[in-house]
Order: sequence, then structure tokens, then C-alpha cells
Amino acid sequence: MKQTPNAIGYVELIYAIQNRMKHAELKNADGVFVKASTDSVTAAMATAEIPDDFRFSITNASGQDAYPIAGATWLLVYEQQKDTTKGKKLVEFLKWSQTKGEEMAKDLGYAPLPESLRERVLRRIAKIKF
Repeated sequence: MKQTPNAIGYVELIYAIQNRMKHAELKNADGVFVKASTDSVTAAMATAEIPDDFRFSITNASGQDAYPIAGATWLLVYEQQKDTTKGKKLVEFLKWSQTKGEEMAKDLGYAPLPESLRERVLRRIAKIKF
């Protein structure tokens, strides 16, 4: 896209930032033009209706600060782990990812989860058995 004049495309936000690509402000569900940023993606997650099974879409989320084209990275984990040692290590990693790891998200160009969602994820992690 950078090499083609007037090209329009879609890439991951961190890729666009790292490669100094221009990106447009898009009109969101509330009629506000919003620029893509880690904050505007977090804002989209904050207004999303997220069920207990965590299947959700944050495309065209409501909220004045919500970026309209955003998505989440998913991780599928068995609630009952077969291997105790691996299960313990997995739970340790997942807890770290939502605490210490989450603190690094913005510096790495990723949108941190809103606090209320992060708390729900931590409660779900606590249900993993090994």
C-alpha cells in the first residue's frame, strides 16, 4: 500500500504505526470520526456486549471514542487440563498475561483490555482445572 499511490487497505494497527503508514479517521456508530489507536480499540471493547463465553464482535461498537474496525485476539483453552504440570504453567502464564503482561500491551502497540473485561478473564482463568 505504501508503494502504490492512493492505495487503500487494511493492516494491523501496530504494523501501520511501525511502518509510519498514514491511516484515516473512520466514522463510528455514534457518528464520530475516530483515528485508530490503542485507546480507541480499548474504547470499542469497553462498550461491547460480551457474553460469558467471550464470543463477541467489536466491529462498529458504540461509544464516541470507539474505533469502528477493531478485533480481538482469541485463545482457546480447555477448562480441564489433562497434564497437571502443563496446566499449572498455562494458568501461570495466563494470569501473568492479564496482570504484568497487560501492563506492556500499549508499549508493544496493542490495546489493553478494559479493566472490567480483564477482571472477567481472570475469573475465567481461575476456573481452569488441572
